[in-house]
Amino acid sequence: MSEGTPGTAALVPPPEEPTLLGLHEMELNFGPQHPATHGVLRVVLKVDGERIVSARPDVGYLHRGTEKLFETETYPMVIPHTDRMDYVAAATNNHAYCLAVEKILGVEVPKRAQYIRVLLDEMQRVSSHLLWLATAAIDLGAITPFFYTFREREVILDLFEEYCGARLTLNCMRIGGLPVDLTPGWVERTQAFFETLEAKIDEYEDLLTENRIWKERTVGIGVLAADRCVAWGVTGPVLRAAGVAWDVRRALPYECYPELEFDIPVGKNADTYDRYLVRVAELRQSRRIALQCCDWLAKNPEGEIRGKVPRVIKPAAGMAYASVEAPKGELGFFLVSSGANKPYRLHVRAPSFVNLQSLPEMIRGHLVSDLVAVIGTYDIVLGEVDR
Repeated sequence: MSEGTPGTAALVPPPEEPTLLGLHEMELNFGPQHPATHGVLRVVLKVDGERIVSARPDVGYLHRGTEKLFETETYPMVIPHTDRMDYVAAATNNHAYCLAVEKILGVEVPKRAQYIRVLLDEMQRVSSHLLWLATAAIDLGAITPFFYTFREREVILDLFEEYCGARLTLNCMRIGGLPVDLTPGWVERTQAFFETLEAKIDEYEDLLTENRIWKERTVGIGVLAADRCVAWGVTGPVLRAAGVAWDVRRALPYECYPELEFDIPVGKNADTYDRYLVRVAELRQSRRIALQCCDWLAKNPEGEIRGKVPRVIKPAAGMAYASVEAPKGELGFFLVSSGANKPYRLHVRAPSFVNLQSLPEMIRGHLVSDLVAVIGTYDIVLGEVDR
C-alpha cells in the first residue's frame, strides 16, 4: 500500500545512532581462530569503516578449570599443573606457587637453591621475551627476527632440558627448593651463553629499533598512560613502558634478588614502541642477573638445594599470598589451607588476564590493523588468561 493509505503506518526509517565518523557501524569477530590473537582469543569489534569504535575481549575458549583442579591434588602434585598456565614461562609459574606454599609452611629455602631458582627465572624471562619478539614481529610483517630470536631460545631450551629433562613444561622446582642439583658443566655452559647474548640483542635492535616500517606500526599506537595502567591493575612491561618502575623483584623482594645488581627499564610514551624498548632492555638486565648468579654458583659449587619440608605437606589452616615478577607481569598465588594435604582454595593472579582487560581502552579509535600490534604488545598466553 502507498504511504498515507488509511489504516496503514508510514514507513519511517529508525534514527541512526551517532558514530565515530558518522558512518554505518559494523560488528565483527576478530578470532578466536586467528594467528595474531596468540591463542584462542575472540575480540568482538564494532567498527566504523576501518576505525575501531569498541572492542570487547571474549575469553574462555581454553578454559580447563585449573584453579578447581588444584583443589583435587596434593600440594606437590599441583606443581606440574602450574606449568600449563603460561606454558612458555613454566619456571616462574612453579616459583610463584612454591613461594606461596613455603610462606604458609614457614620453610626457609637454602641459598644455593635461591640462586639456581633466580637463574632459572631469568633464563625463562629471556626465553619468553624472545618468543614474544619473534611473534610480535611476524604479526607486523617482519619475518627475519623470528629466526634470530629462536636461535638463542633453542640454546636456553637445551639447557632447561639438560637440567630437568623438559623444554617447555619444566616442573623444575619443588616446595622448599629444587628437585635435583645442577649437572657438571651446566653453569659454565649457561655462563658462556649469556656472555654472548649481548651481541645477539644488538642484532635484534639492528633489525627493528630504527626500522621505519616497525616504527610506523608501533609509535603512538595503543597508548595507555600510567594512571590508566594503575586503574586497570596492569603490571609488567606494559606498566613500566608508561614510566612506572614497579617490579616485584624490587618492590616485594624474594629469594636472592636483594643481593643482585640490576636496573628496572622504564619508558615514557606508554605506546607499543616503548613496550618493545622496555622488553629489549629487560633482556639485557636478565643477562646481567644471570651472569651474577653463574658467578656465585661457580664460587659455591656445593650446598643444600632443599629446605626442611615435612614428608606429607599439610600446612596449618590459614592464608598466604606470594608473587613473582613473571615475564608478563606480577604473577601471584593466593592460597587458602584448611589443614589438609590439598589446597582448600588456590587462586591465581594471572598477568595476561589482568592486563588484557585494558584492551578496549587501549585500542579505541585505532585501525583494525593496529589491533594486531596492540594484542602482540600484551604478550598474552591464553592458558594463563582462561586457566
